[in-house]
Amino acid sequence: MNGAPAPARLSLNQETIRQWSLPELVAGCTAAGVGAVGLWRDPVRRFGVREAAKLVAGAGLRVSSLCRGGFFTAADPAGRAAALEDNRRAVEEAAELGADVLVLVSGGLPDGDRDLAGARERIVDILGELSPYAAGFGVRLGIEPLHPMYASDRCVVSTLGQALDIAERFPAERVGVVVDSYHLWWDERLPAELRRAGEGGRIVSVQVADWVTPLPEGVLLGRGQLGDGSIDLRAFRELTDAAGYQGPVEVEIFQPGLWARDGGEVLREVVERYREHVG
Repeated sequence: MNGAPAPARLSLNQETIRQWSLPELVAGCTAAGVGAVGLWRDPVRRFGVREAAKLVAGAGLRVSSLCRGGFFTAADPAGRAAALEDNRRAVEEAAELGADVLVLVSGGLPDGDRDLAGARERIVDILGELSPYAAGFGVRLGIEPLHPMYASDRCVVSTLGQALDIAERFPAERVGVVVDSYHLWWDERLPAELRRAGEGGRIVSVQVADWVTPLPEGVLLGRGQLGDGSIDLRAFRELTDAAGYQGPVEVEIFQPGLWARDGGEVLREVVERYREHVG
């Protein structure tokens, strides 16, 4: 890629350019001067976890996060055991990759269940077993609150305050929070909750995408390119800075419109938009 190197804190989440293979992602980021990547379990497993770790480390890239663990809210013992086992594997994969954090998407309500508080307590129960296991591998767990529109089927943790209420029941070096602009930009309590998170050393990852309406691809894949929507992304990043976070800022955009384009073109645009809108 021609031009100035990418901003130092920019990390590219693998799903932003899903059309690239892992070797293409590594080569593209290296050429653009992007120093970190956020990886996803499924493509990494298809490539081979050990092979992926060698490829990324060999290129001098940092793995800012591995996504995802979680889905802890099953009410039956078999479902709980399966979730715990899968998350142990995720911890091991994160450690192999040298990831700074394993991102946790907590899970929605089981079929027929309307007990949000009970579902959140089941998250606490599993973290009681998972967090010491992760600590043994040097992996921090990051609870990611998702926008309330995901509460029924994907994540019963909808605000940063709810995520902190759970995380603070565990040592900060074991369990923190993931702060994503797409999910949290609307909440008037965000500045105060970010201060709370920062004071407790709980912010383990910051992610950015924009909010465009109408959602172009529905609830799951409707994220906007940086600068295309309603979020003041620079102010969002400055709030996380003021809370003491100085780590990578991941661009994580799920959008078929980006996936249909040339990956190199998308990366050039991401770098330009990050520089203009995030800083």
